Amino acid sequence: MKYFYDTEFIENGFSVDLISIGIVAEDGREYYAQDRGCPLYQANDWVKENVLPHLTETDWKFRPEIKEDILRFIGDDKPEFWGYYSAYDHVALCQLFGAMIDLPKGWPMYTRDIKQLCDSLGNPRLPEQGKGEHNALADARWNKLAYEWLVSRETEAEANERRRQSGYMRAEGG
Repeated sequence: MKYFYDTEFIENGFSVDLISIGIVAEDGREYYAQDRGCPLYQANDWVKENVLPHLTETDWKFRPEIKEDILRFIGDDKPEFWGYYSAYDHVALCQLFGAMIDLPKGWPMYTRDIKQLCDSLGNPRLPEQGKGEHNALADARWNKLAYEWLVSRETEAEANERRRQSGYMRAEGG
């Protein structure tokens, strides 16, 4: 099953500290948590202005609890993870389990990137996200939307290419 996720984090060029994580499963289930142990005092001005205002009063958990919640959320599934500009998101996700080698059996050691899919389709303008940008759950919901939009566009492009080739072949064959 596909899982679309996003994290908000503090990074300083040496470390990535999870602030929050949002996950939306392909089947519509959702998960959201904020890391109670995150050193928010280290947040730069951009994070203070764009991320911290989206944090809630009630979704704070310690990392071991977030890890267990995510394990229950995904279950025995062999997940396919998707994110948008997801390199640091993947690091933040993996760090919940320790080192990358500590990921649960069957989990990929990478996240598929929606931006790369977009680039492979000619970099079309993605749907607007609207409200909630830089809230991990809102961003995860948008990731799912953007992925589905791109896949439908990819399918249309493939169908058009098949029709084009088929018409070309008929013209060639006479």
